[in-house]
Amino acid sequence: MKLASIPAWTADGVLPPINVAQPVSPERSPYAVSLTDYVLRFGDTPERRAILDGYLRYRAVLHAAGLVQGFQWLNGSFLEHIETIEGRPPNDIDVVTFYHLPRGASQRQLAGKVPALTDHALVKSTFHVDAYLVHLGMKPERLAGQSAYWYSVWSHRRSQLWKGFVQVELKPDEDTAAAATLTHLVSLAKRGAQP
Repeated sequence: MKLASIPAWTADGVLPPINVAQPVSPERSPYAVSLTDYVLRFGDTPERRAILDGYLRYRAVLHAAGLVQGFQWLNGSFLEHIETIEGRPPNDIDVVTFYHLPRGASQRQLAGKVPALTDHALVKSTFHVDAYLVHLGMKPERLAGQSAYWYSVWSHRRSQLWKGFVQVELKPDEDTAAAATLTHLVSLAKRGAQP
């Protein structure tokens, strides 16, 4: 996967959905970015850093359950300049995890192994993550429908303003570095330094 830079917010306080200079280029939402770049870009306030901490802990639960192949679409007010748009911090981060089951595992075994993964309210209150799961092994027609659904839900604000979002890999390769980056941002903030 070729990684992209996270574009700057538009004047409307959202990520641009496309490259307006080249509207049919592959440079568009969802922007495939590194997990560390994501933490660096959006970890600029105490509220955002707390949400990122929860998100990284949520990823650790997914990984412990054997979900290490796939990707995540990240969105919601967390990816907007909501502090300017609505004068408030984000409450959580919206995450759709597109995953492959571990070899030999079933959906039922996954739910039994980690019930918290299927308890939406528990995940939201524990990790500050508005979480949804999409199994990449489902029938192609259903998977296409799920992908189209999530893209259409997330490509607009409720006001119908078109916006972009990002994608990170599910594999845990970057999680340690991303957590260290977040710890560094917290440390800088405690010392009064700018991240």
